Amino acid sequence: MTSELAETSNLFDLDTIAQREAIRFGRYSGHTAGLAKGKLQCNLAILPGLYADDFHTYCRQNPKACPLAGVSEPGNPLIERLGDNVDIRTDAARYNIYRFGKLEKQVCDLNDLWRDDLVAFAIGCSFTFENALRHAGIAMRHIDCNVTVPMYRSSIETIASGPFGGGMAVSMRPIPKERIDEVHAICRKYPLAHGAPVHVGDPEAIGIGDLNTPDWGQPVAIRKEEVPVFWACGVTPQVAIMAAQLPLSITHAPGAMLIADVGELTAPLYKYNDK
Repeated sequence: MTSELAETSNLFDLDTIAQREAIRFGRYSGHTAGLAKGKLQCNLAILPGLYADDFHTYCRQNPKACPLAGVSEPGNPLIERLGDNVDIRTDAARYNIYRFGKLEKQVCDLNDLWRDDLVAFAIGCSFTFENALRHAGIAMRHIDCNVTVPMYRSSIETIASGPFGGGMAVSMRPIPKERIDEVHAICRKYPLAHGAPVHVGDPEAIGIGDLNTPDWGQPVAIRKEEVPVFWACGVTPQVAIMAAQLPLSITHAPGAMLIADVGELTAPLYKYNDK
């Protein structure tokens, strides 16, 4: 497996198709922040069709954390609205495999695990608003440091559906104090990318005891002129899936997204009756 740090700089020089091929054929398995500029990147949740309706309802009831970009038909590894050349089985950089709510292993493709009853849910990703913030001159420290954004379990409860529920996962980025209002204004334009932040400031107010020990990703420095800002995070479905303790469930590995062929600003939210 190629190391994340060894390959990222080379990938930035490639187009989206070449970046996806590097992932598909196992030449890259690191985080995808900063890759495929202008293209939608997605979180993934894949589970047996028996649980698909309850999970679909869970996403609709929690759109900040689970903004749906697309849903597959059972057994179909393609979600046409994401692009004809996007294969759910191979095109995320890494996948987490859960058995009865416990992480069993992490793999680079699902070719040996794919089944005819599996339904894939593609969920919008924060990388879209990150691109917009960087374009506005607001640095994203985890990208500058080439690490996965820090993510935390929070005390913000989601609305349960069937076996799915639990606390919201949040991602954190340090933001200069004088630009907080601007960040809200920019991010609320992107509901498919979790929209505006859910909390600014004191992490203990949302149940986070130590910013230096994220549950996923790596910690980043917060400078004197900055405050921590928290967004709803696409890891939330993973928390809900783990709590549901399904016999089999699959997600992307945090930070290792599915790169789609559609534009991040033109992709519409998926609606319940969309085909």
